[in-house]
Amino acid sequence: MNKSRIGVWLIGALGSVSSAVVFGALALKRGLIDSTGMITTTKPFEKLELLPVNALEFGGCDIRRGSLRDACRDMVEEVAGVPTGMLKDLEGDLAKIERHISPGSTKNCGEAISRLASASCGGDGSVRDEIAQVMNRLENFKAGNGLADVVVVNLASTEPALELTECHHDLSAFEERLDHDSEGMVRASTVYAYAAIQSGCPYINFTPSNGALFPAMVELAEQKRVPVMGNDGKTGETLVKSALAPMFLCRNLEVLSWEGFNILGNMDGRVLDYPENKESKTRTKDVTLPQALGYKPHSEVGINYVPSLGDQKVAWDYIHFRGFLGAKMSLQFIWQGYDSLLAAPLVLDLVRLAEYAKRRGEAGLMPHLACYFKSPIGAEEHRLYEQFALLLDYAVRAEQTAGIGLST
Repeated sequence: MNKSRIGVWLIGALGSVSSAVVFGALALKRGLIDSTGMITTTKPFEKLELLPVNALEFGGCDIRRGSLRDACRDMVEEVAGVPTGMLKDLEGDLAKIERHISPGSTKNCGEAISRLASASCGGDGSVRDEIAQVMNRLENFKAGNGLADVVVVNLASTEPALELTECHHDLSAFEERLDHDSEGMVRASTVYAYAAIQSGCPYINFTPSNGALFPAMVELAEQKRVPVMGNDGKTGETLVKSALAPMFLCRNLEVLSWEGFNILGNMDGRVLDYPENKESKTRTKDVTLPQALGYKPHSEVGINYVPSLGDQKVAWDYIHFRGFLGAKMSLQFIWQGYDSLLAAPLVLDLVRLAEYAKRRGEAGLMPHLACYFKSPIGAEEHRLYEQFALLLDYAVRAEQTAGIGLST
């Protein structure tokens, strides 16, 4: 086993974010691009023994049949500024990774996701059987490639929200429901998270799907000494909200209303066109403002699917606020970017930090990673700069305690 090589198992491996992650990592390995967008390659982290990107080996699963090379080709053709010659340089590497992509699960995922799936994907077996199947695939990926460990990252489409009940807050009760094959208590994200944690793999939920890291699952992670974190990667509109909202506090200006309207294409937009899936997304996007401001202004977030946009995401926000003498004023901003390319470097950061946390003996939630998520579990802080300070403080403590055990 090569201790310098770590596996990255991507759920939704043929999706646009996964394609950008893999393509970007391979390009970094070859020296074809720089690490713009990655926080962990900046000066505050240079003295930490984070695993280099060239030590990452990729695999994963997807509910669709397809080619990773085709997915990356679609991305390159759509994104302005990416040299098409890179595809030829990386084609052989992509072909090797394709051999490590297996069928995914649609367990209790609703119509939007089930309609995307090929006939060969899972979802029909018992919950315990599907968990065992995922665990077996993780072990085969690890053993077959001589990897020291595997980090699992959920980059799949947004599932309908799971109604959490008493069993989701108690591990023993949840285990009992699994034994009775209570499908209504789980989603595919639950199967993946449980299998990853039981296999000792650090787990990152980059999706809004709340079926992955509810309290009983976090309890399991603590028992198994596995670091985990989520939910919903913060890449665009909510990133701006978490940075901009504190400005109004700093000037004692009252936010009366904050309205957001998002349009996007790609598979993410297609799935979010279904109301039950959209609800999961808007829940995580609605968390930031009341937490950052300390009060809840009138606020709604709209999401519309516009197929022609592809991976482009556009957000328009209107902020109505009150100032001195009761004067009402406003601020507007437009955020436009390639959603997958904003997300990909963050995923690489999270993989490196999760693997590092496991190596340091950390377990359970990683609240110092709050700045990466719209709805960070276990973190009350939602103001971006304060969240980032938590990450920098962690880096300082980790550097100070390197070689002498876990920091407190």
